[in-house]
Amino acid sequence: MFLTRSVLVGASMVCAGSALLSLGARSLAAQESRTLRVPRVSRAPRLEDFLEGRAREAEARASGFRQYAPSDGAPASQATEAYLSYDDKNLYVLFVCRDDPEQVRARLTRRDDYKSEDGVVVYLDTFHDHQRAYAFFVNPLGVQADALWTEGQEGGDVTFDALWHAEARLTEEGYVVWMAIPFRSLRFPHRRVQEWGVAFERLIRRNAEEAVWPYITQRVASFAAQYATLEGIEDISAEADVDVVPYTAASSSRVLDRSGSGTAGWQADARVRTGFDTKVVLRNAFTLDAMLNPDFSQVESDTPQVTTNQRFEVFFPEKRPFFLENAGYFRTPTDLFFSRRVRDPLLGGRLTGRAGPWTLGAMLMDDRTTDSTGDSDAGRRALIGVARVLREFGDQSTLGVLATRREFGEASNDVGSLDARVRLGPNWVVTAQAMRSRTVSEAGQIRTGAGYWLDATRTGRHLAYAGRYSDLSPGFRTELGFVPRVDVRQVDQSFRYYWRPERGPVVAFGPDATLRLNWNREGRLQDRVVDVSFGADLRGPSGLGCSYVDAYELYGGVGFRHRFTSCGFNTASLGWLEVTGNYRWGSGINYAPAAGRAPSVGRRAEVEAGFTLRPSPGTRLGLVYLYTGLRARDGSERDGRTGGRVFDDHVLRTKLTYQLSRELSVRGILDYRATVPDTALVALEPSKRLVADLLVTYLVHPGTALYLGYSDTFENVETQPPWAYRSGGADVSTGRQLFAKLSYLMRF
Repeated sequence: MFLTRSVLVGASMVCAGSALLSLGARSLAAQESRTLRVPRVSRAPRLEDFLEGRAREAEARASGFRQYAPSDGAPASQATEAYLSYDDKNLYVLFVCRDDPEQVRARLTRRDDYKSEDGVVVYLDTFHDHQRAYAFFVNPLGVQADALWTEGQEGGDVTFDALWHAEARLTEEGYVVWMAIPFRSLRFPHRRVQEWGVAFERLIRRNAEEAVWPYITQRVASFAAQYATLEGIEDISAEADVDVVPYTAASSSRVLDRSGSGTAGWQADARVRTGFDTKVVLRNAFTLDAMLNPDFSQVESDTPQVTTNQRFEVFFPEKRPFFLENAGYFRTPTDLFFSRRVRDPLLGGRLTGRAGPWTLGAMLMDDRTTDSTGDSDAGRRALIGVARVLREFGDQSTLGVLATRREFGEASNDVGSLDARVRLGPNWVVTAQAMRSRTVSEAGQIRTGAGYWLDATRTGRHLAYAGRYSDLSPGFRTELGFVPRVDVRQVDQSFRYYWRPERGPVVAFGPDATLRLNWNREGRLQDRVVDVSFGADLRGPSGLGCSYVDAYELYGGVGFRHRFTSCGFNTASLGWLEVTGNYRWGSGINYAPAAGRAPSVGRRAEVEAGFTLRPSPGTRLGLVYLYTGLRARDGSERDGRTGGRVFDDHVLRTKLTYQLSRELSVRGILDYRATVPDTALVALEPSKRLVADLLVTYLVHPGTALYLGYSDTFENVETQPPWAYRSGGADVSTGRQLFAKLSYLMRF
């Protein structure tokens, strides 16, 4: 569904179900028509046509919504009707939602900010292949969000942005939503008569409710396979769709120059950058994107994460618009194309689309100034190529090939992959992947490696199981992917069972158990993890859970055993306030011991806490606090002391957003990070960092936007060589930037 799954802190709360459709589910599906014929209209419907319970007779109508969650198949708690029609240019979707307007949860937010809102969604499977669908969401105040839903890809791709239009209005009987979705914003088969899949959804957050038409059950693993068939759309085309998005970005910055060994200095920089992206639709189903000096700036800052004392690379998701669009075309079970590895291309192109059962994606670009590690190497270029072909067969099964290549001077990295996804009945899906890499260094040394992946997943309403085997040889390397660890042979087994009461405050509750075993290629055990948890989903929505983990880890040739317990909760029952919290305590490993010391196990504590306050429809204040602390175990001595601090790490983010209208918003962020180590025990610097970030956004629609931003960074550093960290607060400005960016979508 439209990313409405509840995630509990300390326990994974996902929908699970029985193996086959029950007799009750069969009878419900049989009682309703699963075909909707949409009429062509001479006058486009308007929002006003459907106010106060009125509706035009020209539109096709869908009613009788049933719950997908929390009560599979039960009638929706609030009456909902959906209406469809089309003309030469647009598909029109209208929802009439009955409700108490005082109970409706609706805030004025930025586009795509939908997680706590009531609203409606239409899903369109335009190729009717039961594999992927467009999802268009609107909240009761007209705020839009969109996504691409792909079977087998967790949660869907919410980074997708399309140009479409929506209005909404609260009424005395609930609210009404109007959508106009241009055909040129969709991709569909090149034929006169279309046959699509369609589903409608309504989200009622206070009940943790997802109501759908047609009836869709959790007892079947596939969501898109249960859509209704949409008929009646004829003689439409998007062939003339050509989008050109030129942009201009200007910035002025001043940073502390710590690159040399001479006297301290400040480096000032002022620059203007221009470029454009061009999109051409070929035969309705293929999209060709070309870019010259593209806009790869990142307007939004990364979500705060704990990066201190981490053994492996921390994942930060992509935020740049060019790579966000159609990212699912290049996705495989093992992430072999992580677009943040592409840093600053001068030019490039991308082709994506579908032809019958075939899905195709290809990308070629010229990346500037960095080697494979990200170090600056001005004047040299990296040539990057990615190609993906996917073939559908059988009942929602696929076979795919991916190839990537990165050239940098005389060095190169080639990766090839073959993957398959096979659906075995309504509940079981098996995914497999085989990979091979070949890496050539600038000195001509050749290194090869192989990898394998096998996953079997059973989903349903009550019982769920996932079993996985992954194997990566020591020589496997992907410079364009995100594979933080090789030399592994790992087995994961996970079981989950949920009880789902039909009444009462509890929506679902039950245990979850996971076992992980990992060996290296020499057969030595590297990891053993036993994770047992119990969680509950409550109406409101709210959730709580606890877990216990017993782990063994081989690090630096030494085996360590550590255990920890965590308990957490989250609630949004008040509507205007969301609160989350998680506390984890036990033992942990010091991965970065000071010189002359060996890695060791200490007492570890972690806190994740936060809240979001909405004092008015357009105002939101959020706070996130992350704490990680490690203490030496009693009995370990340093200077006659025992049980002392190894390090404390604090991350605090305060974010205030004020939405003046659907287009205009002001956002301010204060990020504070402090690392307080005992440098005799751990190889960390005592650092403090404060970043102030202000952003004004005027977003007319995707492609047309104006951004004005200012940021200033303060640290506790000396301003003279060797620029060491010092005691005291973060009171030295080490970098500030003022920028403006304007882009404009021209559609031909």
